[in-house]
Amino acid sequence: MAEPLTLYKLIVLYMLDKVNFPMTNGQLSEFILTQGYTDYFKFQQTMSELLDAQLIRAEIVRNNTYYTILEQGRSTCHYFQQKISDAIKEDIHRYLRENEYELREEVSVLADYDRSGREYEVQFRIREQGNDLMRLSLRVPTKEQAELMCRRFEEKNQSVYAYLMKQMLTDEEKKG
Repeated sequence: MAEPLTLYKLIVLYMLDKVNFPMTNGQLSEFILTQGYTDYFKFQQTMSELLDAQLIRAEIVRNNTYYTILEQGRSTCHYFQQKISDAIKEDIHRYLRENEYELREEVSVLADYDRSGREYEVQFRIREQGNDLMRLSLRVPTKEQAELMCRRFEEKNQSVYAYLMKQMLTDEEKKG
């Protein structure tokens, strides 16, 4: 059995290796803390060390950190995964299986904003299997509008995407 901090790192790498989408800090910590593998502070140390070692990558979007495994992390995971017990692997597989839809849904729609001069630039993304299906940016004059647009996109992303697809393809289909 691996030493505790090494085991926590391997658990995170194993989880990220088993999904084809980024996972949030909250999703990863929920699993590890709920299972009682470690406490919050050791979990955060684990994440920090994985980032420092360039085994995972972090992307921050509106107060959420999204993690993906890097190729070096994948190689490390495959090389050392025998140090994770079969019971822990089964816990991971069960968690991912039971929560796959919610986990994927939570990270597939992203909306964020940045200040750009006097305005705010709002970025909208819809992702599937780690690839962008849609990426759109709009400028608005106030922070309140930017925040509202981010919240609304999270609620209405499917209808926005469908509307854009219809508008962009309708004329082309009539020609064909």
